[in-house]
Amino acid sequence: MTELHIRDLRVSIDTDGGEREILRGVNLTIKGNETHAVMGPNGSGKSTLAYVIAGHPKYRVTSGSITLDGADLLALSVDARARAGVFLAMQYPVEVPGVSVSNFLRTSVTAIRGEAPKLRTWTKDVKEAMNELSMDPSFAERNVNEGFSGGEKKRHEILQMELLNPAIAVLDETDSGLDVDALKVVSDGVNRFRERGDKGVLLITHYTRILKYVRPDFVHVFFDGEIVESGGPELADILESEGYERYVNKAANIS
Repeated sequence: MTELHIRDLRVSIDTDGGEREILRGVNLTIKGNETHAVMGPNGSGKSTLAYVIAGHPKYRVTSGSITLDGADLLALSVDARARAGVFLAMQYPVEVPGVSVSNFLRTSVTAIRGEAPKLRTWTKDVKEAMNELSMDPSFAERNVNEGFSGGEKKRHEILQMELLNPAIAVLDETDSGLDVDALKVVSDGVNRFRERGDKGVLLITHYTRILKYVRPDFVHVFFDGEIVESGGPELADILESEGYERYVNKAANIS
């Protein structure tokens, strides 16, 4: 069974004022068939966690470990982590001028699988996945994320996830900037992915609205670079009504 283990993860970044620690000893285990939601205020380190798992070179791991099915992810390059089964849907997907969506997707899948998918089955798979996401077929010939609306960018991210079929999907604020219709379409895509079995999902979000459609098994509250509370789906409901004020107050009292 798929298992992502994060142990005592500490991460720093270089700034003009010197080194700044962002993650302060994160512990988290995500198993196949589990969806974990990480919630917290802006600047708490949620997105940093996502990028460190994927291998962004901007961040420096000072201690701790990240393993996927026993493999040391921290020892792997970004592309090797993807081949090992890690997928990251970014909060702000970048544009890739001159590269069509269809070419981008086929090249990505070829890199992950180690061989190009057969064209006949590939075309069918892409059309079916795009149809599920209510994407016009002409979308495949557009340049990656160039001129895309927020909803189109997020649908494209979920399209990638469905076709790449990773073991662990890290979704960084996938609900950001989506209207209600787009949110439902994207959420349905996440749920289809989960139904494939033995798939772990780390869903990072600031708000609870996506959790009405993608029901998490566990909810973790991130504050000041740490997981300060964990619980079931009911914790998200508490955060919806109370916000993060009690964590802010607790930190103020400690300091």
